[in-house]
Amino acid sequence: MSILRRGQSRFWYIQFQFKGKTYIKSTKTTDRQMAAQMEGAWKKQLMTEEVLGIKNRLPLLESVQMYMDSKQALASIKNIKRYVAMIIKFFIRKHYVDQLTTADIENLRADMVRNGYSSQTVKHVIGTVRGFWRHSRRMGYQVSDLEFPNIPTRAGKLRYLSAEEEERFLVAIDPIRKIKGLPSYEYRTERMKAEMHDLHDFFVMLLDTGARYNEVATLRWSQIDLASEAIALWRSKVQNESILYMTARVREILLRRQKSMGGEFVFQNRAGNARGYNPSSIRRVFKRAGLPDCSPHTLRHTHATKLIQNGMSIYEVKEILGHSDIRTTMRYAHLEKEAVFRKAREVIESIGNQSLKK
Repeated sequence: MSILRRGQSRFWYIQFQFKGKTYIKSTKTTDRQMAAQMEGAWKKQLMTEEVLGIKNRLPLLESVQMYMDSKQALASIKNIKRYVAMIIKFFIRKHYVDQLTTADIENLRADMVRNGYSSQTVKHVIGTVRGFWRHSRRMGYQVSDLEFPNIPTRAGKLRYLSAEEEERFLVAIDPIRKIKGLPSYEYRTERMKAEMHDLHDFFVMLLDTGARYNEVATLRWSQIDLASEAIALWRSKVQNESILYMTARVREILLRRQKSMGGEFVFQNRAGNARGYNPSSIRRVFKRAGLPDCSPHTLRHTHATKLIQNGMSIYEVKEILGHSDIRTTMRYAHLEKEAVFRKAREVIESIGNQSLKK
């Protein structure tokens, strides 16, 4: 019997091997007996296909759901769900996976380009189609032969905050700042004060740690060691852990939040769960600071840029940012070269000054 539980799911999962391949999927039921019957039916189907060479057709919606089930543990699952919604809307007339054609994929790409989506988003959406198509094929269902377009993406200019922009940004998120149309700080409601402090604390954490949005949004108190001033940051995107040390203002923020808050997460929503992502409110923050072309990731670039400009090497910054591949960190290489050239000038000038003194 190959019926088991996985993670926090309340449903039974089927998992077994057949002809050297591992098959796994959720039964979507809490009834173990029913799950066992589904397992038997699936094995029978695979044996029939082996003997007769006939593969079952898989409804498109079911294929997509199976693919998303297999990705539930990923931090990017919210993005995958967003891409899937776009795909289903476009392929509304397709009932089965094997009805998809290469022309359909190309039409999807062209439609997204026509509607102004970035090449990066187009690439992710097409990649999601490839993902559930491959998953369906691996699970033994009928699929058509598809060719997927190569979608080039060009890295834009590295955007980070200058010292003046950073100062402007900090003013824009200051919870005590004067705001037109709102009473002065002492007369604001406790809820309003809490929300404004929460926004400030969150963005300062991003700026001072260089962490990704999701890494701070899901940060638990169990990862915080105030005594040693260390943060055990889990990098869900690359499945590794970094130990970061707190700046003075990060430590002050965490001490204050620990005293005033309960719950599992350092930053939580009203339901007590990990902080979510609200694109419109985040855009408003940067627009208010006069930085409409920036995003939370700009703060990560700013952190890395400051490290390199102040003498840290690319390899050291790779560890701080939690990159799994040095090639990702190499986008900052030109900054490292600039720092080296400035240092070289200082060395030469120092030598020259010493010569003049002799």
